[in-house]
Amino acid sequence: MKRIFLILLLVMLCPAFAQAEPLINTSAKQAIVLDYETGMVLLEKNADEQMPTSSMSKVMTMYLVFDALKKGDLSLDDTYQVSEKAWRKGGSKMFVEVDKRVKVEDLIRGVVIQSGNDATIVLAEGLAGSEEAFANGLNAKAAELGMTHSNFANASGWPDPNHYSTARDLATLATATIQNFPNYYPYYAEQEFTYNNITQKNRNPLLYRNIGADGVKTGHTEAGGYGLIGSGTHQGRRVVLVVNGLADEKARAQESAKLLEWGLKSFDNIQLFTAQDVVETATVALGQEKSVPAVLQEDLKITIPKIAVKEFTVSAQFNEPLIAPIAQGDKIGVLRVDIPHMGTLEHDLYAGSAVPKLGFFASTIAKAKNFISAGKD
Repeated sequence: MKRIFLILLLVMLCPAFAQAEPLINTSAKQAIVLDYETGMVLLEKNADEQMPTSSMSKVMTMYLVFDALKKGDLSLDDTYQVSEKAWRKGGSKMFVEVDKRVKVEDLIRGVVIQSGNDATIVLAEGLAGSEEAFANGLNAKAAELGMTHSNFANASGWPDPNHYSTARDLATLATATIQNFPNYYPYYAEQEFTYNNITQKNRNPLLYRNIGADGVKTGHTEAGGYGLIGSGTHQGRRVVLVVNGLADEKARAQESAKLLEWGLKSFDNIQLFTAQDVVETATVALGQEKSVPAVLQEDLKITIPKIAVKEFTVSAQFNEPLIAPIAQGDKIGVLRVDIPHMGTLEHDLYAGSAVPKLGFFASTIAKAKNFISAGKD
């Protein structure tokens, strides 16, 4: 028999639900907005649909560059030589000169701020010997990060039928970049860079609005439309978003700003429990103790719409009676958090202590009592 303990009820104005109800709509063909700290998805639209990623792919390239810097395999003062292939590459440019050597830090800014395809290839060739070999590294790292619906055929996002990702995968990438490279992520917030006497502004429109944005990268292809990976903070919360498939630069700027402000200002993060807090107690049969404390193994913080802050419910669910012996750390149930407009979260509950089995005679007596009690029903 299932037993449900209601352990937290603020105000229950509507029943528990299984699917989220959208709080906001977007004209983007693909989109996702998530809370950086909790990882909870605030909005998604075709988030797992494969799409051309254009220059947003350069965030993946920069991940490998930042990783090499962090490991000490590369220095900001190192230089790479510009190949003819890099120099000839079309599209957006840093305007590096063939056969010249360029500092890694300049190349980083040339990619992040100026979206230079030429700078991207210089870095790829410098790190891996060729752009093709570098693409293999991109795919290996993407798999390591859990980007299960992505494939990279080149370093720049140049159109290729075998080069694609999803909004969810790109959000995973942005989150990992912010988390793993705090010393290098600030490059994405820089608004302009001058190289070879040519000053170019960052193409990210969010940086020029006073909404807390500090990244990340724009992109555009004919097939994929206009896209953007964005992030920003407000009052201690960070949001990550991805939009793609928009009609033009204006639509991209307006839609991404709308979603970023909404994500930052329409939600709160609430700490529900810390690791090893006793959430509830569960009944135990044939044990030396009649109950066992149920605990979480990790802290539980949730993101909740401000309009629903008094409407969510939390309950613990067990398949009871639990039968001894129970070891400390055994999975014994599930904690359910029902949040209006967002859906239901589930977290495993574990035994906070061990419950040894009763001895033979005590167990026999307990079984007999249970049999007699059941017969009376």
